[in-house]
Amino acid sequence: MINLAYKDIAHSYLKFIITAMGVGMLLGIVMIMIGVYRGMIIDAQVLLDDVGADLWIVQENTLGPFAESSRIHEDLKNTLKTHPDIVKTAALTFLNLQIQTPGGVMKRVYCIGYNPFGDIVPVNPKRLVAGRGLQKSHYEIVVSHKLGFKIKDTIKLGRNIYTVVGITKGVVSSGGDPAVFVSLKDSQELQFLYSNARIRNDRARGLKVDADAHLVNTVVAKTSPSSDSKKIAEEIKRWKHLNAFTVQEEREILTKNVIETASKQIGMFTIILIVVSTIIIALIIYTMTLEKIKEISIMKLIGLPNIMIIKMIMQETIILGILAFIFGNLFAHLIWDKFPKRVVLENGDAFMLFAIILIASILASLFGVYKALKADPLAAIGG
Repeated sequence: MINLAYKDIAHSYLKFIITAMGVGMLLGIVMIMIGVYRGMIIDAQVLLDDVGADLWIVQENTLGPFAESSRIHEDLKNTLKTHPDIVKTAALTFLNLQIQTPGGVMKRVYCIGYNPFGDIVPVNPKRLVAGRGLQKSHYEIVVSHKLGFKIKDTIKLGRNIYTVVGITKGVVSSGGDPAVFVSLKDSQELQFLYSNARIRNDRARGLKVDADAHLVNTVVAKTSPSSDSKKIAEEIKRWKHLNAFTVQEEREILTKNVIETASKQIGMFTIILIVVSTIIIALIIYTMTLEKIKEISIMKLIGLPNIMIIKMIMQETIILGILAFIFGNLFAHLIWDKFPKRVVLENGDAFMLFAIILIASILASLFGVYKALKADPLAAIGG
């Protein structure tokens, strides 16, 4: 039996391919949007994984350094170490900075301060692509490869000059900003100490200048393998002016509280693009059906059953959807690495999108089927 869908596509294959490519670009953007969401989830957990702590201790009534402001005393790390089930502690600071790149462009970075000689070092050696980690208490910095610096380049932060000693790849904040690392003492000066001009101004106003540089945003701790981190966190919460989260709770804070709004927005855009793609496919099939309405009338006049006409339209729609998905997949894989934020394309998401497109194509074909079934066989005689 002659395949009517194949014959019809072969008759205007160039138009069909170009149409599939156009719809495919929309589907490629859908895949990129899903990939951006996957990348946000990974970015939000990079620092958690690199620090490798079991507990995050922060200021009372706060959700910690990633979600809101938190300030606690640095010496808390020594107090926590007296707990029999805590084996390692470290004080960390987190702050946003603007750094001028070698190209003269100001870029926002996420600065992490830590003690290079402490128990817990957040710089993951596997992410170092050049140089080393911090080995001094002052004026060294580890930067992201995205900033364009080279080893031994210098960067001015605050009132001091820092030398680049290491370059990392893949270390970002929950918002996707590239991360840099400085010593704890340097980060405390950048975040908590006032500038000389501010100090002079406050003194002229008669204010007491008592800025405390021995503050941090969080103290992290590693517990013994046999201990219950949740139980230890509950003990710490009973201490004055403290809150504590296990690493699992911190992951939930990052994925639900910090990036929840952004993920919902991406989800809405994705749904809208899928709906638009479905409407476009429906309009294309409807238009193609109108173009050959006379031929369909002739088919009916010679006694061709409706089921064959329906099959032709549905096959064309499904083929269009499949081709659009293939072009969309190729398009997404060609441009994904051009985006400033991390994009993660997973096979599972592609298969899910393929199933959605097949269902959408079948639904879209109903518009063409309806028009074909309404075609009058006598119209073929009327010319």
